[in-house]
Amino acid sequence: MSSFFIPYGHSKFHAVTYGNGPELLICLHGFGENAAHFECLQSSLGDQFTLLALNMPFHGETVWQEQRTFEKEDLINIFQKILQHQGKQKFSLLGYSMGGRLALCIIERMAGQINHLVLIAPDGLKNNPWHMFVTQTRWGNRIFKHTTYHPAFFFRLLTLTNRLGMINQSVYKFAFHSMDKLEKRELVYTVWTALRRMMPSRKRCKVLLAKHHIPTLMMFGKYDRVIPPVLGYRFSDGTFPCKIIVLNKGHQLLSETLGAIIKNNISTE
Repeated sequence: MSSFFIPYGHSKFHAVTYGNGPELLICLHGFGENAAHFECLQSSLGDQFTLLALNMPFHGETVWQEQRTFEKEDLINIFQKILQHQGKQKFSLLGYSMGGRLALCIIERMAGQINHLVLIAPDGLKNNPWHMFVTQTRWGNRIFKHTTYHPAFFFRLLTLTNRLGMINQSVYKFAFHSMDKLEKRELVYTVWTALRRMMPSRKRCKVLLAKHHIPTLMMFGKYDRVIPPVLGYRFSDGTFPCKIIVLNKGHQLLSETLGAIIKNNISTE
């Protein structure tokens, strides 16, 4: 393992590398996680890939100090700096959960440079109404900020909708766990607000995946109620090369076993 910082304006991005394979695999983590979560993939993928895990704004040791939202153009610029640092023109891409949404944003701009795409329980395959309201509208964002510091009504509403069966138990537990402490609520508000421009066009992504014939591997947990497998089947419409694997798990999928599954199923054509 080694790590380095990428200076960017007033900010700096922290990246960690695992393995020493000839191909570059850039990994994007989920919300509230960091680059270290990809270490478990090294034993299976480290001989084929150099895994480069990038910490996103407000995660790990990355420091975002631009006093504005994190834009798609910023993400592209960071990737270009990574490729320059690694001496590569092409790369493979892996996105887990929130990182899946960011990976789709990369597809929109850099599809011609991508060898393989791996999406693990990826966000971005469906527009969540609550997420859209609190990130894409001024009033929604104000309500979101108020809820961050005055959460009583939110918890009452969450409990009520759960009792009425309007949301399933898994989503209820996920929402409650993500918002039960002030520091957690502040992180959700900060990250969702700062990354609100990271909204990929699924239609454009599918067109580009087909145009560049990018082998795509999508993996889901059978019992994941936050990002269920059905979203993957809807996205994979036969227009681009895609394989979907559903595991007997929930949303937490990263493990050494997952690395072996990826290695056995990723296309090397």
